[in-house]
Amino acid sequence: MPCDRRDRPSLATQSFDPDLMGALPDARVPDASLEDWQELLELVAERGWKYQYSEGETVLPLPPAQTVLSRQADAECPELRVWPSTEMLAIFRFLAAEEIDFDVDLRELQGQERLDVFCRFLRDIGRRLGKPVLLDPEGDYRHPVLKFDVEADRVVLLAAPPVI
Repeated sequence: MPCDRRDRPSLATQSFDPDLMGALPDARVPDASLEDWQELLELVAERGWKYQYSEGETVLPLPPAQTVLSRQADAECPELRVWPSTEMLAIFRFLAAEEIDFDVDLRELQGQERLDVFCRFLRDIGRRLGKPVLLDPEGDYRHPVLKFDVEADRVVLLAAPPVI
């Protein structure tokens, strides 16, 4: 069972409602490192997930994390688009080595099957890095409503998103 379904159904429904969470909630791995970024890149390749790396409008081969994160301060922010399934896209932005940031589109996560794909994706990242993966409502950074819990080895709901 990829997602813990023991939580109240209304809370789970609210957590994936684009009207409450925003269409593009923020996912993150806090307290990351350059090595964690490299592990993420290796995970993407090992899982065979379709991906596209770009700097600005230029699509490039995927470089090592050290190369991406050591770019000049005025360079465009690189972006890694990852498709864990044909119906789901995660967009990683290399903002800083200390935190892995990515967005997902909640409109792509409607229905249990797609939700399970998303939870497996969070679990795969969290297991590989040995770190929590958090999901915050769009624009409400640092107030996670969903988390891959490393110790429990599962994705859990933390709280309902704020009512707008």
